[in-house]
Amino acid sequence: MRNKSSATAGVTIAIGEPPDRAAWRGTALAALGVLAFSGTLPATGFALRGFDPYLVGVGRAVGAGLIALACLLARREPLLPPRRDLPGYAVIAAGIVFGFPIFSALALGLGASSSHGAVVIGLLPATTAAVAFLRAGERPRLRFWIACGAGAVVVTAFALYGGGGHITLADLLLLAALLAAAAGYTEGGRMSRRTPGWRVISYALVLSLPLTIPLTAVLAAVTEVRPGGAALAGFAYVTVVSMFLGFIPWYAGLAAGGIARAGQVQLIQPSLTLVWSWWLLAEPVGVVTVAGALAVLACVAITQHSRA
Repeated sequence: MRNKSSATAGVTIAIGEPPDRAAWRGTALAALGVLAFSGTLPATGFALRGFDPYLVGVGRAVGAGLIALACLLARREPLLPPRRDLPGYAVIAAGIVFGFPIFSALALGLGASSSHGAVVIGLLPATTAAVAFLRAGERPRLRFWIACGAGAVVVTAFALYGGGGHITLADLLLLAALLAAAAGYTEGGRMSRRTPGWRVISYALVLSLPLTIPLTAVLAAVTEVRPGGAALAGFAYVTVVSMFLGFIPWYAGLAAGGIARAGQVQLIQPSLTLVWSWWLLAEPVGVVTVAGALAVLACVAITQHSRA
């Protein structure tokens, strides 16, 4: 018999689809989001060559918000979510429209390298899983938490080894970015269970436009702007890919595979970020990098076999 799909689900979920298949499909979708997000820190570094950190953090949400608005209009969807969902979208906006972009841009602006910034990405899956435990009602197995903790230790040690391990203001900003992203990811994953992922991120961006547009205009007027080619390319990436396109498969994956489980795919992101940093920014990649990547992949494999 031909499968039917739920029109209200965050992703197209076939009725009667085996749980394992849905979980692995969610993992694949989340991996696409991770691939998109892995270029965020290097692209932010390029954007900072011509723009103020605050302008990079806030301004990218304006372009993404206008794209989201155009998509909603083109699909003839409501421009605002139901009123009962507004508190949830406020959490998403605070976490991923304002919090993570601003804090991470400020950290890089203070001199944190792209590889050192991978601390945020390394700890993010563990933090997202913890928030999902508290907020989304997920209950992963003990083996999941052991693998999650091991992965967090590996990527944290790896990133701190490359960055020197000093606790600075940039580190505190990265920690703030981590917490903000975990909250936004978890709430977005919850919303995507009943609303398509592209609409979830679109609503968060559109609801933020009354703040992001005037803030961006003021920042553009009072800060120095040097729009060179590399800076514009980096700004375009964080606007179109990091702030909008990447969230479509990411939220869909969290909804289909479970926030805690699918979110662990992000353990791969530090290694991907370091590849882009090596390729685009000429940062060295040695034996430690390869060993760290293999250890992270092992932890991810274990979490994916530990069903929630």
